[in-house]
Amino acid sequence: MSPSVVLVLLSFFFRFFFFKDPATTEIYTLSLHDALPISIVPPIYQSATYVLDEVGKDKGYDYTRASNPTREVLENNLAALDGGKHGICFSSGMAAVDSIMKLFKSGDHIVCSDDVYGGVSRLYNNLLVNYDLTFTYVNSSNPQEVKDAIQDNTKLIWIETPTNPLLKVTDLDAMGKIAKKHNILYGVDSTFSTPALLRPLEFGADITMHSTTKYISGHNQIIGGVLITNDDELGEKFKFIQKTVGAVPSPFDCWLTLLGIKTLSLRMTRHCENAQAIAEYLEAHSKVERVTFPGLPSHPQHDIAKDQMDGFSGMISMELKGGISAGIALMNGLELCSLAESLGAVETMITHPATMTHADVPKDERLARGLTDGLVRLSVGIEDKDDIIADLNQALDKI
Repeated sequence: MSPSVVLVLLSFFFRFFFFKDPATTEIYTLSLHDALPISIVPPIYQSATYVLDEVGKDKGYDYTRASNPTREVLENNLAALDGGKHGICFSSGMAAVDSIMKLFKSGDHIVCSDDVYGGVSRLYNNLLVNYDLTFTYVNSSNPQEVKDAIQDNTKLIWIETPTNPLLKVTDLDAMGKIAKKHNILYGVDSTFSTPALLRPLEFGADITMHSTTKYISGHNQIIGGVLITNDDELGEKFKFIQKTVGAVPSPFDCWLTLLGIKTLSLRMTRHCENAQAIAEYLEAHSKVERVTFPGLPSHPQHDIAKDQMDGFSGMISMELKGGISAGIALMNGLELCSLAESLGAVETMITHPATMTHADVPKDERLARGLTDGLVRLSVGIEDKDDIIADLNQALDKI
């Protein structure tokens, strides 16, 4: 029996018979090194190509753009965490999103969450419109808006939950029923939640997407993305797109991501605990106008988040009294928290979406979505929460 066949059998056994909790699946990742013995840490197959046994006969790998043993371990692990059959890894979250778009053709229509990551709207509005794809942006936390946006040529409902940066939460079960009724593909960007807190396939999603750059790897050390599905046909199509386009992560990046995954549940527990405490602190602060965090009862979709998520993640959005000038003063006055792009790492990072993550979104469109110039986004890390609060407090005192 070939090593690749042994791996598949072992993966199936471990996934469906041993591990009842994602935290265990995160730790016990199978090695591909001849399948047995199983190494504690999977090896890095840092090779572009592989030696064939003879003409027309390989050992399951011929060229790393098509497949790589280290990447395959990562893909199997991520699929298992999300309850999926197929995991397909890419060189970035945006490469994963773009690969979904390659399923469609000229004249097709997509319904998309309005408060979507700025890179997604940039892809849709600046590039894909040139291929005669059309997009309708709706507040997906209101199912009726999604229903009203569906057209005869709608091929995809694309949901981001919680959204970036306004943290709107979509009822995934309701979206699943709408998609099924209209026979429309249904995809979810679950980057903010990770499989530790939310598994969209359980709510009827056809595709789950993660930017593995964020919480999944968790240490600001790689750029990556993944698509996960239970649909065999979709899995084959995504593998073909992956191989054909070649936007694949390096073996070393895959290995680093695997190391990050081993502590995902532990880190997410700490992110959630810290963010809850900091959101409550900010909501009570006299200089803060508004705080948005799904774990606060004041959040419009708090009950939905509570029902479908196993925690509220580590993202907070807020506006200060005094608007953009106060927000800039806060960001420039922090000492522990880093002013930086990205999110989901062990370090606490603060971002100004209007000039950073969503700078390419036209101002009128951004304001219509509720993304104001004064909005500040906080990615709460896993430092001691009292240290984070102390840093925020000293910066707020200067305003």
